[in-house]
Amino acid sequence: MSLDSGSLEFKLDYSGTKILGVGEAVYSENFSAGGHLWRMKCYPCGRFRKEDNVEYLSIYLELISESKNVKAIFDVFMMGYPAQFVKRSDLESLYVTNGGRATIMCVVIVVRDDPLDVPPSDIRRHLGALLGSADGSDVSFVVGGEEFPAHRAVLAARSPVFKALLLGSMAAARMASITLHDIAPATFKTMLRFMFTDDMLEDLLAAADRYALDRLKLLCARKLWDSTSVDTVASTLACAETYSCPELKKKCIDFFADEKNFKKAVLTDGFAQLVHKFPSILAELREKVGA
Repeated sequence: MSLDSGSLEFKLDYSGTKILGVGEAVYSENFSAGGHLWRMKCYPCGRFRKEDNVEYLSIYLELISESKNVKAIFDVFMMGYPAQFVKRSDLESLYVTNGGRATIMCVVIVVRDDPLDVPPSDIRRHLGALLGSADGSDVSFVVGGEEFPAHRAVLAARSPVFKALLLGSMAAARMASITLHDIAPATFKTMLRFMFTDDMLEDLLAAADRYALDRLKLLCARKLWDSTSVDTVASTLACAETYSCPELKKKCIDFFADEKNFKKAVLTDGFAQLVHKFPSILAELREKVGA
């Protein structure tokens, strides 16, 4: 299964809709998501002539491409309005700009069932399996009396210092065993794991959550937050939700609340995966962005 997303910022000419009746629609421009064309269909006075319906806007997603059996997740909300249901009276009195337009944000995530389902990369698992194993090892390090088998090529690729030490002109480049004196065994073991798998922080966060090590959890969360950007915020939010880290989750949702960040972050693969794994997050994001 794969996910692909697209978004549209629909500027509804609210002042021009006052002449429309119930069941009369206005349309957005076409936009692309998941290789298909879509548009928003808005009924400013409601689609059906029912007493309650006419008080609210009705918004639908319409597939324009000639495609069949397209699966999609669709969410829409009014920028600057935290509620899911929008009354015409609220729009007119509070949420329409001076130009007579209201901004509606639409996000579409297309879900594909791939005929050839390719599993995610497991290179980190395979490289991690080399740690602590003598299989294929061509160098070992002795640290505080403990021996750590390793692989020159991996260490040299990850660190210029190890590259100079293991592949350069130093005497250690010809040694099968190298003794290090300026680092503790536990620290060296953690560093090796990071160099082989690049996955230390999430592993530590998972362990901190499992064993209720709240301070360690916050330290991991701070490190994850320090490297967060529009490209990674959705993945970081998924991590915070998975390992019950409300402080990191709040930071991520506040980051999403910035309209510039939101428009870019919703187009990432991480956002599509976040919504698929934690659909309830959409409601929290809608409320925060709307506010």
